[in-house]
Amino acid sequence: MIRNAIHRFMYGRYGNDSLNLFFIVLYLSLYLLFALTHFELFYWISLVLVFVSLFRLLSRNIPARQKENAQFMRLAGPVIQWYRFQRTMRRDKDHRYFKCPNCGQQLRVPRGKGKITVTCRSCGASFQENS
Repeated sequence: MIRNAIHRFMYGRYGNDSLNLFFIVLYLSLYLLFALTHFELFYWISLVLVFVSLFRLLSRNIPARQKENAQFMRLAGPVIQWYRFQRTMRRDKDHRYFKCPNCGQQLRVPRGKGKITVTCRSCGASFQENS
């Protein structure tokens, strides 16, 4: 019953996206800094971030919010992808990752095979690496 009420309320509204998530994390960080330092500027900036996030969440101007999020993802997308790739490399104990010296493509090879010849799927360049 409550779930249906929330669905009806949010119908036609933008909702959450990556930029809102960034604003919320930034809000929490600034509020924590305010709690530690009692520097009021952190409090007011964090309060503005909460209101901007709520405004975007409840906005009915969906194309404008999508455009804002697309601009944010153009800037933050490479950083997010790099972070996710680093996390994947740390978690993957069965493979080693190499960068192609010719085109820069990331390549994955099985660990423990000794010295192997790696061939890039993108450009066809071959090079020797220890797995």
